Amino acid sequence: MASESEMNSFYDNKPWLKTYPEWFAPEFPENYGTILEKFDRATDRYPESPCLYYFETACSYAEIKKMAHSMAAALADMGLGPGDRMLFVLQNIPQAVIASLAVWLRGGIVVPVNPMYTGKDLEHLLADSGARWVLCEDLLYEKKIRGVAKEQKVITTSPLDFFDEGSEIPAQLESSEKRYFADTADFMTLVREYAGCPVKLNPPTAEDLAYLVYTSGTTGPPKGAMITHANVDHNCYVYEAAARLDRSDVVLGVAPLFHITGIVAHQAIAFHLGIPLVLHNRFDAEDVLDLIEKHRVSFILAAITVYIALLNHPKFASRDISSLQKLYSGGAPVSPATVEKFRIATGQTIYNVYGLTESVSPATISPLGQNGPVDAESGALSVGLITPGLEAWIADVNDPDTLMPPGEEGELVLRGPSIISGYWKKPEETAAAIRNGRFYTGDVAKIDDEGWCYIVDRKKDLINVSGFKVWPQDVESVLYEHPGVKEAAVVGVPDSYRGETVKAFVSLGESFKGKTTPEELIDFCRERLAAFKYPRIIEIIDEVPKTATGKMLRRELRTQKTAERPSGGTGPLFQDPSGEIRRKDEGNP
Repeated sequence: MASESEMNSFYDNKPWLKTYPEWFAPEFPENYGTILEKFDRATDRYPESPCLYYFETACSYAEIKKMAHSMAAALADMGLGPGDRMLFVLQNIPQAVIASLAVWLRGGIVVPVNPMYTGKDLEHLLADSGARWVLCEDLLYEKKIRGVAKEQKVITTSPLDFFDEGSEIPAQLESSEKRYFADTADFMTLVREYAGCPVKLNPPTAEDLAYLVYTSGTTGPPKGAMITHANVDHNCYVYEAAARLDRSDVVLGVAPLFHITGIVAHQAIAFHLGIPLVLHNRFDAEDVLDLIEKHRVSFILAAITVYIALLNHPKFASRDISSLQKLYSGGAPVSPATVEKFRIATGQTIYNVYGLTESVSPATISPLGQNGPVDAESGALSVGLITPGLEAWIADVNDPDTLMPPGEEGELVLRGPSIISGYWKKPEETAAAIRNGRFYTGDVAKIDDEGWCYIVDRKKDLINVSGFKVWPQDVESVLYEHPGVKEAAVVGVPDSYRGETVKAFVSLGESFKGKTTPEELIDFCRERLAAFKYPRIIEIIDEVPKTATGKMLRRELRTQKTAERPSGGTGPLFQDPSGEIRRKDEGNP
């Protein structure tokens, strides 16, 4: 057993540094800037270079800057100024990028949220963030926003806005139509009306907040992670160095721009290097293959589910995706078998990365060409090496002041320039998660003698569905609304596609036994929860196991054998308007 001084020395010496390749810098300069400054620098240097590709439409850096300044003038007239928050409820469309720049030009803070959230979820986030402005897609305004944004000024927009007349509309948007509302402003109308108007700029500093990104974190309901421009800037340097990105690269925006991966590894890194970002509204495997081929995409960071979807697409083998040279995966556990299947099919390796909202994307990463080993004990593929500038420790799960020896499991603890300072207006939750600048991740991990990190388990009960976090109590509370449910316990179980899927164990009241079915309960939840939250599997049992004090034994439930969810089809995978990833011919989602 290593002594305390030996363990302190192990972590102080940062063993991962000795495993870095020679070209991977161990530290970066600390004179961090803002995302806005990155964009302005790229525009000054490469004004006519493509900034965004949206399907077939190309927008240069100069064109995006012009629209951002027009929108900033509109927001100034609407009263948005330094420190104000604006809620974004959008898919991956150009308006999300333009409006972010406009908010920062006025010194404001972007609050990007998942369009799959229900109206009730959005009502909570509006109240918690104090956002007095909302930008949302027109369809979502009718379905979710109108009823809850009663005090806010709302701007609506359409995923069709960047298609010229006569342009071919992709299949995923064929049923869409542009909508206008008497009680909202229209995004593109504002851009046209305020074109060339003078606007007072209030650009932020590196230490100002760029985002409030809501996360369940390690405990409780959603909390707003306070992300500064400097936090984002640091991790731009990490991605540039680790993936060896340069001006020749093209980024595929496959992760949502409301997610920390999309924020940093798509939008910010594109601005950082002055390179194009390819957007495609929602994930559709066929669209993605088309766009990789057309725009010669070279860099992807996506959940492993995206690679599985592409690999299983019937046209995959016939497409020219030879431009893909820098492939990374994060957000959900990565199976070594899947990495090998992709390598055999393409000749390219998928490199692993691990991060959290609180670490502003990467906390560990595999440098390009140096994939991590597989842990012999757990079978887990290493999530990489601790990123430059970060300190890391493995602490005893039951005693956070005690460090674990190399190769032993414990809670991963991080400190450094990418770690957030806390949660928005939640001092108690901040104090529980961040102590002496050290962020206690809630993830059980190990670091070996060579510095490779492995994520083994979760300290808490959060469920990770394709990178989206689900808090079990949210699902349980909905199940309890059903009159037949006596007890409910929700856990995450392994899923070959999503990484994890939501499973509920339910006991029924006497009068409902033999009458209420799992299918009925799944439909009940589907109507009341966001698409990624509702349980795909429900098992009816006599009684939910509990401790002597009445606490549900979720760990015991997780170990019970779970039948695989039927695939229900063989067609290509796509993301439907609710955000659910399914097969084209799937009848049993």
